[in-house]
Amino acid sequence: GRSAALRARMEERLLGARFRYLNQQLYTGSSRDAARLFRADPTAFHLYHRGFEQQVRRWPERPVQRIVRYLRRRPASLVVADFGCGDCTLATSVKNQVHCFDLVPLTPRVTVCDMAEVPLGDESVDVAVFCLALMGTNLQEILGEANRVLKLGGTLMVAEVASRFEDIRAFLKAMAQLGFRTVSK
Repeated sequence: GRSAALRARMEERLLGARFRYLNQQLYTGSSRDAARLFRADPTAFHLYHRGFEQQVRRWPERPVQRIVRYLRRRPASLVVADFGCGDCTLATSVKNQVHCFDLVPLTPRVTVCDMAEVPLGDESVDVAVFCLALMGTNLQEILGEANRVLKLGGTLMVAEVASRFEDIRAFLKAMAQLGFRTVSK
């Protein structure tokens, strides 16, 4: 009884520590570094997602659910690109065609690739989504790729924790320099 409970708490702490370590790696390296990390150790990706799930279970709302609600109010004909899709929650929750991209496939729907180089044509999607997935030091490349695949007048949706950015105003200014206009924050 008590031994099993202690072991479970210790395993949860270890998972939390490994998640924080991997999260730090993803934010402080480039998207190419992340791709190499998970190619070299695919189990690390699964550990990361287990830790991620533990974190978001504590939140009052999952950001992906806001994006789902937004898309459900829009035409189902809109084509969506989900950059860093994880378990494809977005794709399984809406009627839209959703292109799912991530570094490791948690489901067969995922196309494995670097978020700075997705296999889509220019101006081929109406909505590009980064839901807790705007990671890496090469944000300009990653956001430039989203801009490339978005149709003129398309929508970029970024859901991210505020602590991800040292200066949110500077981030929004950089987004404007890439050609994006902030509609809401």
